[in-house]
Amino acid sequence: MKSHSLLLSLALAVSSAIPSLSAQGTAADYARAEGLRDRLKGTVVNAVDQTAWIDSTSRFWYRRSTKTGSEFVLVDADTREKRAAFDHTRLAAALTPLLGHSVDPAALPLTTIAFTEGERALVVTADSSPVRCTLADYQCAKLPPRQGGGRGGNPGVGGGLYGARAPEPDVPRVSPDKMWEAMIRNDNLYIRKVGATQGVLLSTDGTEGNAYALRTLVWSPDSRHIAVYKVRLGYQREVHYVESSPEDQMQPRSSVRLYNKPGDVLDQSQPVLFDVTSKRATVVDNALFPNAYDVSGMQWRKDGRAVTFEYNQRGHQAYRVIEVDASTGKTRAIIDEQSPTFFEYSAKKYRYDLADGKDIIWMSERDGWNHLYMYDGVSGAVTRQITKGDWVVRGVDKVDTAAKQIWLRGSGMEAGKDPYFVQYLRINFDGSGLVKLTDADANHTVTYSSDMRYYVDVASRVDMPPVAQLRRTSDRTVVMDLERGDASALLATGWRAPEVFVAKGRDGVSDIWGVIIRPTNYNLKKQYPVIENIYAGPHDSFVPKRFSNQLGMQTIAELGFIVVQIDGMGTSNRSKKFHDVAWKNLGDAGFPDRILWHKAVAAKYPSYDISRVGIYGTSAGGQSSTGALLFHPEFYKVAVSAAGSHDNRMDKIWWNEQWMGWPIGPEYAASSNVDNAYRLQGKLLLIVGEMDRNVDPSTTLQVVNALIKAKKMFDLLVIPGADHTSGGEYGDRKRWDYFVHNLLGVEPPDRNAMAAP
Repeated sequence: MKSHSLLLSLALAVSSAIPSLSAQGTAADYARAEGLRDRLKGTVVNAVDQTAWIDSTSRFWYRRSTKTGSEFVLVDADTREKRAAFDHTRLAAALTPLLGHSVDPAALPLTTIAFTEGERALVVTADSSPVRCTLADYQCAKLPPRQGGGRGGNPGVGGGLYGARAPEPDVPRVSPDKMWEAMIRNDNLYIRKVGATQGVLLSTDGTEGNAYALRTLVWSPDSRHIAVYKVRLGYQREVHYVESSPEDQMQPRSSVRLYNKPGDVLDQSQPVLFDVTSKRATVVDNALFPNAYDVSGMQWRKDGRAVTFEYNQRGHQAYRVIEVDASTGKTRAIIDEQSPTFFEYSAKKYRYDLADGKDIIWMSERDGWNHLYMYDGVSGAVTRQITKGDWVVRGVDKVDTAAKQIWLRGSGMEAGKDPYFVQYLRINFDGSGLVKLTDADANHTVTYSSDMRYYVDVASRVDMPPVAQLRRTSDRTVVMDLERGDASALLATGWRAPEVFVAKGRDGVSDIWGVIIRPTNYNLKKQYPVIENIYAGPHDSFVPKRFSNQLGMQTIAELGFIVVQIDGMGTSNRSKKFHDVAWKNLGDAGFPDRILWHKAVAAKYPSYDISRVGIYGTSAGGQSSTGALLFHPEFYKVAVSAAGSHDNRMDKIWWNEQWMGWPIGPEYAASSNVDNAYRLQGKLLLIVGEMDRNVDPSTTLQVVNALIKAKKMFDLLVIPGADHTSGGEYGDRKRWDYFVHNLLGVEPPDRNAMAAP
């Protein structure tokens, strides 16, 4: 694979010919920043950004960039034939009347596509609408909207992302033998013969507020038993909204939504087993799940001997897989995962039952790194550790029970290389035969054919456009070079690839990785204030690893700044110790590591001016950017914080209790921007959408209230009707002007004096 690592040096050579301006934040800088999107558009070609195999065939499609947009390509892996996936012109013509605007064949507004009906039709998402198009005559019709799912809250009772419940299904649950159907009558479980009009109540103890939930019901494979949760409702916290400026009326509109917050009393789900023949109910003893944040995932063993479910303890320091004997109701913990800090259930929980539960593949960080283990499903003992070493498993793609192999992703396996680059691997159940399916020093995205004979590998770095190859899994050889991204036109604009920079963190051992983005007219002899783009949520890592023009950060840099992004300690995808810095400590946000990183860059580059450092972020980044001025005013001078989760007691329960723990302790106040607002130094701009349905918008207003009480000066932008946002185009310009004024000391353009668009 030909390397593109010379992009940075080539860009430096190109940009050295571009004259630099004597000042920063000038009208010319603004013009260059505001025109950057158009300048960079279409300058990277043949870059693959989507791939997918078609059902169980040897054919797949991918999308590649062109000078005028993109195009979809179809490939047959067996014959090596490559052609257009469909007639782009005819599809655009068919979509135009359906979407109500002209559709450009070179820039089809498709976010997803799927070949269906033996490749005779397409189902696409066009302008956010599901559409079906036949390929014989290119007739298109809109489909009913897809139903979205929820997350977190209390999945055992159908909890949504923030605690709102999914509606109870009104379709009876039919038994596997098609003899019985189960439903809920007056909050109780009721069954009847299929086709009958009369049935029988299996329970009588269900009441409003403590009812049996049909959506949780599962029949045993032999149709002899039913397992279902009886749900006692917890506190129904409501968040109230006032939309000041609705589009369809003059007067404001109010609305309410359910939204659980840390510390709230949650719904409690009690598993109950019913014997259909004897009509006997067995309430499962909760000794193994006494303090549930959530019980979920009820699954019967194939022979009907038992049902399993998973218990996530409140505070997320214990997680159990529990098995219930169908005959006796006796419980046992097959897996009992314990952590003195947190068990990261939202992204690092993986379970795969083998041979109807005889063995279980389980993911754990118990040795300090995220790895896979084999459990004996009968004894509950760990049989072996499948993967091991100072690297992390990033996910499992397939378990091949016949070959006894696991296809997985990992990162951090090679010393001295970027520990966040994802590589694709295969390993035997017994831990032997580890094979790397990807080899380039880059971040990889792989899609496999259904029979796993082939895979498409797209490799990319921030300084290397995507290289897409079709490979054979048996020997990992390249079957076809599909596309090689070409960024020569991008470089000709003066754009340069971000510089990857590494420095030691607070412990003197951990490498902290980040990127540096400079303006296209960068001049080594000038001093540049530094602006940090921050997001420090512990659920992931965030510094870009794939190639892109980094338009958002690059635009800010054009105004006369150096823009950076860093992953400090407390973020994910490294060791458990690295991650645990965040536990009950979200206010930390990796700042001790970030500041050391900044200082290391400044020591290498005299143009990097750490006497003028700004910071911005949205959501958790909004919390952290404000926190920079509260907790580290000696270093950070200006912050723009949008949609901030400024107090973890005010934000959604599932995300905040995962990291800050339960019950609510003094750590919540210690990390709170509300409680610490009196510490403010420097210049702060707060941005919030009045209809933010992710983070309660009152959180920002409580910071405002605390700042006013502390007699602190700040700036505030409230955006009517906006949801969870950094402000859109208006917010972007507000952010630019704020940094230009407060870091460069230059008066921004008088936009009010400009002609209206």
